[in-house]
Amino acid sequence: MKVQVNNKEVEMTPASTLTQLAAQLELPVQGIAIAVNNKMIPRSEWEKFALQENDNLVVIKAACGG
Repeated sequence: MKVQVNNKEVEMTPASTLTQLAAQLELPVQGIAIAVNNKMIPRSEWEKFALQENDNLVVIKAACGG
């Protein structure tokens, strides 16, 4: 299965969840948010949120400063 993450194609296994994707991409445990097809997915739902072929994800990392 392929999905788009921040406009880059990523190859994944068919049963991937957002939690598995975050681990695959080695994303930090805290300080990030993920939107799937322009809808923010709460972290509490990542484990059960199944990704679909051609989903478009945006990973947002928190930043400090002004």
